[in-house]
Amino acid sequence: MIKSNRIPALSDNAFLRYFNFVALYFAQGVPEGMLFFGIPAWMAMNGKTPGEIASFAVVAGLPWSFKFIVAPLMDRYTYLPMGRKRPWVILGQLGLILSCIGMASVPDPLHNLNQFMFAAFVVSFFGAFQDVATDGMAIDIIPGDQQARANGLMWGSKIIGTSVSLALGSWVLKQYSFTAAILMLAAMIGVTMLAPIFLTERRGEKVMPWSAGKPSPETEKIQLHSWKIIFKSLYRVFRLRNSILLTLILFITQGAYNYMGTLLPIFTVKELGWTNVAYSQFFATAKLMGGIGGMLIGGYLIDRFGKKQMMSVYFILMILLTASFAYMKASWANTSFIYTFMITYNVLDTFATIGIFAISMQCCWKKVSASQFTLYMTISNLGRIALAALIGPIKENFSWQFTLFAFAIMITVVLILLQFLNINKHVERVDDLERRDLAMAAN
Repeated sequence: MIKSNRIPALSDNAFLRYFNFVALYFAQGVPEGMLFFGIPAWMAMNGKTPGEIASFAVVAGLPWSFKFIVAPLMDRYTYLPMGRKRPWVILGQLGLILSCIGMASVPDPLHNLNQFMFAAFVVSFFGAFQDVATDGMAIDIIPGDQQARANGLMWGSKIIGTSVSLALGSWVLKQYSFTAAILMLAAMIGVTMLAPIFLTERRGEKVMPWSAGKPSPETEKIQLHSWKIIFKSLYRVFRLRNSILLTLILFITQGAYNYMGTLLPIFTVKELGWTNVAYSQFFATAKLMGGIGGMLIGGYLIDRFGKKQMMSVYFILMILLTASFAYMKASWANTSFIYTFMITYNVLDTFATIGIFAISMQCCWKKVSASQFTLYMTISNLGRIALAALIGPIKENFSWQFTLFAFAIMITVVLILLQFLNINKHVERVDDLERRDLAMAAN
């Protein structure tokens, strides 16, 4: 018998669902703000070369390409009395806290780059680990008609977490020390950990291993117990034409975003003479505005006008924005001009990311949705590594104008590929696969 004063389960309460995933995605953004934006700007401010900064960005992003290794483990094994993915979420959060403490302990990081990059790798690993578990929980718990709105809230929350940690972390880094800045991140993540600790997935589950509770009949029904079924199903759905096309779109899109995200601190500090703190404050505010916009209207616009249609609009605007910015060199000395670009870019970036993630969720096959979605994200993060690594060679051989314009070229390729993506056709093919499996089971 469930006590009436117990906190409702996520499956029974929409508000708590949104609150839980907003908290978890905020926690993901906290380390990313410093790893992917604040620290590269700090390194540039302290004389590190574009190649060294790009190497740090590649190492920090590398664990996000290993997510598919842990996703099937999470689908195959769990402690069902506490939920399918919640035990993994808690473990990921704990790992994030401890790894941030470890990174804060690196002595003289600017002159100890190997240990510094290893520490960043470990923090990113647990960030990716928590991301896999959180996405798996979201696909299991969030109803289909709430996914677009949830994606807007989740991604907006992550952007806000990134912005807050970037602004505060950079300020603490300047006023106090590197150690204090990273320890602050650990404290912020610790606060968000209260959400998965106290909110169960489904009614009747245990809050902690020693608490009263038992597995939900629903989770027992959908829990996979065969590696063969997991990998065979993934192969069948990934070989579909639209799945391959979506994978390519994700690879280039996320790679282009990371290319620009890594390039901007180098550009503003090296070319424009900004300090790392000035860049961090401007960019954090721009990210914050994008995140708030995503939370308020990002999901609504996708629901109202359609995923593919809105994605095309966002990509066209990104191409025009970046091309204009690259060739208006005379305006680069105007801080307001740079700031306007950052705000507009981040709003479009956030809205487009919400859209592409919503498309990815819609294209997942329910029986292996967690592993399939993670595989999409893993491939997209391979793109983040591959295209960020192009910054050094492109800048060495071309001007700042072309280096910036290269982003517009990448997004143009994505816009063309998007026109060939047929989401409804893909969903029909996935439904076909499900019907065949049910027919075979019946026989």
